[in-house]
Amino acid sequence: MLILRRKKDESILIGDNIRITIVDCASDGVRIAIDAPRQISILREELSDATEFNMDALAPHTSSIESFHSLLQQKIRPDN
Repeated sequence: MLILRRKKDESILIGDNIRITIVDCASDGVRIAIDAPRQISILREELSDATEFNMDALAPHTSSIESFHSLLQQKIRPDN
């Protein structure tokens, strides 16, 4: 991890086509501007984490599928 100190209106270059500029510094946080090509996705980390969590919640676990299959089999073949 690289740690840099920048002041308002100073920039950081990443490669040849990404520029991060410090727009404002305040006690509650730093505002930055990111200039990058459109094909590069820029997403706040907490949104990425939430998306991943939601995708995991949507995927059924193997045990629940097996339990459901078991219940279906019982309904198809009633006990004698």
